[in-house]
Amino acid sequence: MAKPIVAIVGRPNVGKSQLFNRLAGKRLSIVEDTPGITRDRLYADSEWRGRAFQVVDTGGIEPSTDNEILKFMRMQAEIAINAADVIVLMTDLHSGITATDQDVATMLRRSRKPVVLAVNKCDRPGKEPPEFYEFYNLGLGEPYAISALHGYGTGDLLDACYAHFPEEEEDEHDGRYIKVAVIGKPNVGKSSLVNQILGEQRVIVSNIAGTTRDSVDSRFENEKGKYLLIDTAGIRKRSRVDEKVEKFSVMRSLMAIERSDVCVIMIDALEGVTEQDTKVAGEAHDAGKACIIVVNKWDLVEKDGKTMDQYTRRVREGLAYMPYAPVLYLSAMTGQRVPKLFDAINAVYEQNGRRIPTGQLNSLLAEATARVQPPTDKGRRLKIYYMTQSGVRPPTFVCFCNDARLFHFSYQRYLENQIREVYGLDGTPIRMIIRERGDKENG
Repeated sequence: MAKPIVAIVGRPNVGKSQLFNRLAGKRLSIVEDTPGITRDRLYADSEWRGRAFQVVDTGGIEPSTDNEILKFMRMQAEIAINAADVIVLMTDLHSGITATDQDVATMLRRSRKPVVLAVNKCDRPGKEPPEFYEFYNLGLGEPYAISALHGYGTGDLLDACYAHFPEEEEDEHDGRYIKVAVIGKPNVGKSSLVNQILGEQRVIVSNIAGTTRDSVDSRFENEKGKYLLIDTAGIRKRSRVDEKVEKFSVMRSLMAIERSDVCVIMIDALEGVTEQDTKVAGEAHDAGKACIIVVNKWDLVEKDGKTMDQYTRRVREGLAYMPYAPVLYLSAMTGQRVPKLFDAINAVYEQNGRRIPTGQLNSLLAEATARVQPPTDKGRRLKIYYMTQSGVRPPTFVCFCNDARLFHFSYQRYLENQIREVYGLDGTPIRMIIRERGDKENG
């Protein structure tokens, strides 16, 4: 069966993200001494006593609020509670039991899910302080004294969670997931696309730019395959990233690009390709990822028979360094053409991992150099001895030649185009590495 899910919930600023990071073994969740930093659910894999499980960090629950973002955060926490096998309620030793803690405890009792009560910020090992025993009044059984900062007590906490894990069975559905990062500038519709695919309010959707601050993972399967969707914070211009938390979010988006297999680069159809779009796409291109350019909000564009061709031409001009990436037109809000996205994801993923035998590459090289002679400089001609593929994701080719200085960028581009013409490699950048070998024929 699927891995057990442990959801960490509680009011804002009690240390949920710090515990999440400790259990995940990585700094996945933004930790900052500001309430409301974690807005969406964050998932990570962890392990205890030989049993793999998923831990979920949630936004702080504010039981009654008029603030729009806080309402969304509560809704996300409730979804996590419904999906969880075990719920860890985090409280704060220093502030004691608050009215919000009592409201959250009541909500958790109604869920009828196993709840493990954690009292955080017990930062001194040894006997619990007298104020610790107040937390029995929440009516959730024995509280566990922990320090998310130092790690004290987390083993006992995990033992209590482990006791509630469902019996382990073989998971028939475990397999390879294609990791898809949905990237773009703020407010372009990334979260709406993820929600449209998943068919649930998996990620906060709001018309407030910058709502998604962390990268959020969601597993999804359909008849086309298995996918891990990574919704990312919008990448803003660096000059506008003044808030410390915002800088973490940009860094998290760049990390999401790094760990993805495919990048879906979203562009607002009403705005066209902006300078910021070129920078976002450039991050994916430079990372060597398979790429798809998605023009969102296409349903809002007035069209005639030539609109799509003209728009594609403008996209190609704006993103001239990635002519290989397919361009898709869809509406994340209505779902128009969204199913076609998975065919494109599968195609570019396959091309990004494509290997070409050395013999075929050198036959292509012989034909290409016969058709267009390699460049010369001061009577010395470039000689390319052979070419081989050294890696994938992205496809990387090594050319051995007599003088790397003669191997002009324009000729590299020519060979790259020849490889694409014969072998496709749509949707993926290509890397060319030039290596010198002694010129035995002396010129």
